[in-house]
Amino acid sequence: MTRTTPHQDTPADTSPAPSSRDDETLAAARGLAPLVSPQDAASHLASGGLLLDVRSAAGRATTGAIEGARITDRADLGPELDPAATPSALAAAGHGTTLPVSLDTPIVVVCGSERGSGPVAAELIARGYTDVRQVEGGAPGWAAAGLPLTS
Repeated sequence: MTRTTPHQDTPADTSPAPSSRDDETLAAARGLAPLVSPQDAASHLASGGLLLDVRSAAGRATTGAIEGARITDRADLGPELDPAATPSALAAAGHGTTLPVSLDTPIVVVCGSERGSGPVAAELIARGYTDVRQVEGGAPGWAAAGLPLTS
């Protein structure tokens, strides 16, 4: 939520300040899932890696979608990213007979910021994924680097 004051031209951020626990969680996630530049993430995607976009629909509408990225809800990663999911569970969830993403698949997570991608990266690592990274600067960093987005 933002508000403006009579002597201020730009909105003031009234969102709560991150807690030290949030900062510790992000630091731990960064230690497990390091940051990569948007250019490195784009190269990863171009070479067949999985770029996991966990932004909300509103976030994608604001910045644009990253072509080729798999879109998923950061609160519910779905059965494809559940190593214990069976083909029948995937089929029941509308994913055909696809197998879950292999634990050794390189995954790069992008959100609006590390505050969104960090917890998802940590969750993927907790599930057993061994090669997880985050896009430095998130989707805004991707856009600022001039990398392709779709509307």
